[in-house]
Amino acid sequence: MQGQKIIIAGGTSGIGLATARLAVQQGAKVVITGRDADKAQQAAASMGQAAQGTAFDAADSSAVRTFFDGAGPFDHLVLALSGGKGAGAFTSVSEHDLREGFNGKFFLHWTLARVGLKTLNKTGSITFITAASARAGKPGTAGLAAINGAIQALVKPLAAELKPVRVNAVSPGIIETPWWNRPGQEEQFAALKRMAADTPAGRAGRPEEVAMAICFLIGNDFMTGAVIDCDGGIRVK
Repeated sequence: MQGQKIIIAGGTSGIGLATARLAVQQGAKVVITGRDADKAQQAAASMGQAAQGTAFDAADSSAVRTFFDGAGPFDHLVLALSGGKGAGAFTSVSEHDLREGFNGKFFLHWTLARVGLKTLNKTGSITFITAASARAGKPGTAGLAAINGAIQALVKPLAAELKPVRVNAVSPGIIETPWWNRPGQEEQFAALKRMAADTPAGRAGRPEEVAMAICFLIGNDFMTGAVIDCDGGIRVK
């Protein structure tokens, strides 16, 4: 990745931020994006001159086009935006929340990949970040499984359609990120910690561990159409 330019959407915290740091360590130049301009600039400043931060609303297609027009040509796109809706028992999740879940993750990934493709280097790559819910079969995650499964379903057809651009995904399990530490999420995070303790790995993952899988896909020119499970084995139980 030496000297290559990587755009990381959702790079101001968690997995996206860990990926940006690892990519910089491996010689890449990164552009970190998020909704909060201060967070984006602070994250970039912590990595020195190899990183820059910018803010826009990924749900605003006009803002997305403006961003990519201004960013210029680049080599790799990492889509690390996470949604917040769609979890819960099948009989209790509202249609509104499920639609919000798709709007807050699937359609953002779709739009960013589609618009970014125009200035993406044809020898580069797109990496989607999904979630283990797509294949783990855990009760209470049907909505999340639908959202993340839809993203994973893009990987193979896009790898064939967009070649020579490589298209892959990483599917994390329960990862200790700020997403779970929001007010009102304490009980849910505690339940997830208990679930993580019951996996073969015996614990929740760290953002840096997922970042290693992402950077592997970015840096390996022979990887396309692949989904890497980085989930501590949660899908096998």
